[in-house]
Amino acid sequence: IVRIDIQTGKLVRVVVPAPPPAAAVSPGTPPNPAIQALVKKTAEDYNVSPMLVDSVIAVESNYNPGAVSVKGAEGIMQLMPETARRFGVTNSFDVKQNVEGGVRYLRFLQDTFRDDELAIAAYNAGEKAVSKYNGVPPYHETVEYVKKVGRRYEQAKKKAGQKPAVAARAPAI
Repeated sequence: IVRIDIQTGKLVRVVVPAPPPAAAVSPGTPPNPAIQALVKKTAEDYNVSPMLVDSVIAVESNYNPGAVSVKGAEGIMQLMPETARRFGVTNSFDVKQNVEGGVRYLRFLQDTFRDDELAIAAYNAGEKAVSKYNGVPPYHETVEYVKKVGRRYEQAKKKAGQKPAVAARAPAI
């Protein structure tokens, strides 16, 4: 892969290991129990709800460690390369690194915005967009993303017998 080095403006060649085949996980396939255990432990280590992390992963990649989005997000938690570097991930296709980086990012967003809905919106659209709009940015993709993750998260909490959150605020559009 050839990328532009932001600091120098020069082109830099980066060797990235080939991700596993994208068809590694088909919709409806239960996640690998070892990955589920890793997600649960990592989430608990950073005091993030494992159900929230599971919801983000399910919507982002459906637990596919080799997923790559059209915008360049990589791995199971679909980290953008800049975010991955920021949170110490050197290989986004390494499930352990990706989950650790993604959970650390979620924790950072929860601490920053003090609101799960805004943290989820920032995970999708970026911190600057949430700050700019002082809420969920009015981007169709982000509004739908927040709904999908929120719906999954609430269903998981109900299934676990936890009290669901008060009705979600309507996104500011």
